[in-house]
Amino acid sequence: MDDADAQMIARRVREELARRRLSRQALADMARVSISTLEKALSGRRAFTLATVIRLEQALGVPLQKIPAASPADPLVASPDNLGAYSQNAVRWLEGRYLTLRPSFGTPGDIFAYVTIIQWDAEQGCLVFSEAERLDSSFSQSGKVSLPHLSGHIYLVTNVEGQYRLAVLGRPTIQGALYGILTTLMVGHGSQLIPAAAPFVMLRLKAETEIAFGRIKTNHPDYVRYRAELDLVTSDGFAHFPK
Repeated sequence: MDDADAQMIARRVREELARRRLSRQALADMARVSISTLEKALSGRRAFTLATVIRLEQALGVPLQKIPAASPADPLVASPDNLGAYSQNAVRWLEGRYLTLRPSFGTPGDIFAYVTIIQWDAEQGCLVFSEAERLDSSFSQSGKVSLPHLSGHIYLVTNVEGQYRLAVLGRPTIQGALYGILTTLMVGHGSQLIPAAAPFVMLRLKAETEIAFGRIKTNHPDYVRYRAELDLVTSDGFAHFPK
């Protein structure tokens, strides 16, 4: 990495630290690099390694390296501004399969469990998500992922002919879990649709793990564990439902 590139990256990192009022030690911890390495790179006493830059991009959720201009035939490697202008490399950590939990809107106490898949779409130049293993498969959602660095939150956005469904999630925990709120429409009186909001949880799935999907009732063996995860949304301060 030449001096000009290193200086540009150092400037971008200092700007992000100032904008977020984040300490260098906190960033070093988030990126899993030593504070000494970070300090020396920011001061120009040591060159940035590619591994360090990628870890900083993942921690900050923004691209730090220059993105080569793409020809019309090249796949897009950065999302549009209205999705956060994130690079593909900076969001690889979010790709994967997640066990998704939300309360049932129709039956109080029950929990819906299904799969959400997040992956990069080269044609659209952004992360996209889709749902599987839903009991009500005809209502499975898909859409785009927005990662604006100003709020530090993750948004799963479905837009079907102007009708929106939105999940707002905080940054992942050390286990890769995402906690937040789902806003959508539910069936009200007759065929009338009314707005609804609920706690929303996405837990990273491991290939070897056996998972229960569908409607999880109170007598199901996994109910207590799933309910505890949903309760963390408010008890750990990931979201707030005013009374």
